[in-house]
Amino acid sequence: MPLPPSAGIGFKPQHAAALDNPGAVNWLEIHAENYMVEGGPRLALLAEMAQRFAISAHGVGLSIGGEDPLDGAHLARLRHLLDWLKPAQFSEHLAWSSHGGAYFNDLLPLPYTAATLDRICAHVDTVQQAIGQRMLLENPTSYLRFDDSTLSETAFLAAIVQRTGCGLLLDIENVFLSAQNLGFEARGYLSAFPLDAVGEIHLAGHSPGEDVLIDSHSAPVGDPVWALYTDVIARSGPLPTLIEWDADLPEFAILQAEAARAAHILQGVPA
Repeated sequence: MPLPPSAGIGFKPQHAAALDNPGAVNWLEIHAENYMVEGGPRLALLAEMAQRFAISAHGVGLSIGGEDPLDGAHLARLRHLLDWLKPAQFSEHLAWSSHGGAYFNDLLPLPYTAATLDRICAHVDTVQQAIGQRMLLENPTSYLRFDDSTLSETAFLAAIVQRTGCGLLLDIENVFLSAQNLGFEARGYLSAFPLDAVGEIHLAGHSPGEDVLIDSHSAPVGDPVWALYTDVIARSGPLPTLIEWDADLPEFAILQAEAARAAHILQGVPA
């Protein structure tokens, strides 16, 4: 089932009953690693949701930006899940989360250099060959700037698209947070972003920190992010848009309201 150019939410089992009346929620996203199991109630519930909604599968554990070779067993489990679920698309992060057998509960940034570009492209090629389909790559949240970067993030992403044929997942919350944390202008970044490669957009809320803003997915989408999103959609036309909320989960009605706000913006531009 293709992903519609409308609003979706991250699927959480506690909201399954509420999805009988989804409102503006037209599709769902799952974290692939949560469903790499053999049978059981978790997969049964997902199978039921997949009969009713288009599904986007989002990976968080491949460590595409890492220096180590990708985990072949992880890729095999991912392929098994995707073959069974047949989601509309699969996405992962431009980040690393493991090194030398150690695994970190975070998505960590990397410098944008020619050597890093070669490694990322090789890893993206490996993933796409392993899963038998095109993937989307998500822009990261950054909390620091690497002195040895020689490419801008947008140029780096555009080069990956050109060399591998992958698509992009544009996380506008990540752009906003990185701009605030590093002191650049978010609209300038988005004006350089290769929108023609975007297959999905993420919107989320964040937590304030003493010195930086934290990408926590635990709050409503902020007004500055809605404004950036409105500008992007005016340029790109309607795109599948996820309300991403993973911590401190609210009542389903709040997610519905966030989805309705995105749907209103999407409906205000021509297809």
